[in-house]
Amino acid sequence: MLLIVFACTDHGKNTSSDKYNVVFILVDDLGYNDLGFMGSSFYETPHIDNLAERGTIFTQAYAGSRVCSPSRATIMTGQFSARTGITDWIGAPAGADWRRLGRHDKLLPANYIRQLEHKKVVLPEALKANNYHTFFAGKWHLGGEGSAPEDHGFDINIGGYQSGSPRGGYFSPYKNPKLEDGPDGKNLSMRLADETARFIRENRDTTFFAFLSFYAVHGPIQTTRSKWAKYRKKALDAGIDESGYRMERVLPYRLHQDNPVYGGLVESMDDAVGKVIHTLEETGLMDNTIIIFTSDNGGVVSGDNYSTNLAPLRGGKGYQWEGGIRVPLIIYHPGIASTKKPSKIHTPVSGADLYPTILDLTKTSRPDDLTMDGRSLTALWQGKEMQDRPLIWHYPHYGNQGGEPASIIREGEWKLIWYYEDARPELYHLSENISENKNVAEVYPDRAKSMKTKLMSYLQEVGAQFPESDPTYDESKRKKWESIVRTKRLKNLENLRKNRLSEDYQPNEDWWGSQ
Repeated sequence: MLLIVFACTDHGKNTSSDKYNVVFILVDDLGYNDLGFMGSSFYETPHIDNLAERGTIFTQAYAGSRVCSPSRATIMTGQFSARTGITDWIGAPAGADWRRLGRHDKLLPANYIRQLEHKKVVLPEALKANNYHTFFAGKWHLGGEGSAPEDHGFDINIGGYQSGSPRGGYFSPYKNPKLEDGPDGKNLSMRLADETARFIRENRDTTFFAFLSFYAVHGPIQTTRSKWAKYRKKALDAGIDESGYRMERVLPYRLHQDNPVYGGLVESMDDAVGKVIHTLEETGLMDNTIIIFTSDNGGVVSGDNYSTNLAPLRGGKGYQWEGGIRVPLIIYHPGIASTKKPSKIHTPVSGADLYPTILDLTKTSRPDDLTMDGRSLTALWQGKEMQDRPLIWHYPHYGNQGGEPASIIREGEWKLIWYYEDARPELYHLSENISENKNVAEVYPDRAKSMKTKLMSYLQEVGAQFPESDPTYDESKRKKWESIVRTKRLKNLENLRKNRLSEDYQPNEDWWGSQ
């Protein structure tokens, strides 16, 4: 019935087809509550907040992984990362190569596939077969030469190659072989939005799939002097705590949303989203375009640039807790009357669900011989329940941000984390303990055992790879490394935080070329 409703809906000015256009907006490292509509009072995101008011918010949405490449592969394939084989960010050391980081960990991380496999019919290829014009702009990080966006069904690729970060920073020159430099100081996020807007205008009379994949808000975090000053004032007005960090198990983590550089970076990304939405409105395509907005993993609370805090969620990017995998998700669908659409959906959903959902909403046939772990979300708009299914994450690696090698299964309100260092379970009832600070595995041993059995059965079925013990592990060296983290690193972070909030903060002579 839902598809019949969609078919009968007025499709706006695009008269060349009765299929919806799709604009997919993916932000890099954006945390669950790094947005105004998700509860942040520090970051200002009016354009995304407005999209949330017009669309449907999924309050329990999950990325495919706690780091970027696996999550992006999940979006492209509809498969959990253990099935794709891309279980870590592409370029991360595995096996004995991990030792060169000098952390002296107990395990050697598992190996993983280093590019999106061509044998899988990925999302843009499926849409291209349905006569969609396909466009990609921004971060790819799913392979280099031979496995770039244009090798996987995108007609146009602007800025997508093997790099996982903006090598030239957020202001031109970009140092990106797939993106011509703009005028000196041109903001990267806005440049990608401009290119997306141009594609939309040029293809307004066709049916298109535009994938805008921001490099923001990944490090290195940068902003303009004016935006830094704005967020510095907000932080000062709210009151600055003397301590800005606390130790998690491995690394310190940020305690507050008070980083003025990150605040400016988030707002610039929001400005760019506004540019795309304005173009859809200006061209009369909002009534014929589905917009999906989400993030590839949690925000960075540890490691990298220690950018944000995601309380009440524990952890962030790279972590096995909710802060690492729970992300914002908005789906705007013009075919659902605003008076009837659910404003919020609380069912747990995954990045793996977006592929089959888009296929259903665009009347695109499912590829033969592609097993999907994801399920279409279309029934949720009718108020129906989805069939029970577990969500599974597999990360047999150590995270740069302090995460530990572990696999996760969520069933209903229960979440089990299985750790590979010491074969230990953590079990949480999320509706009662969203902060995951009360492990109840010993209270409910039968449930923990049952969930672990299901988890391992799936991992064995898909041929998942696992970490191995490092025979050179030296506990004394590990303790020395931990001592350095708890003293020198923690002190350096506090100094950097105070410096960024000081009146005379000057990152370099020209604010990264932004002026």
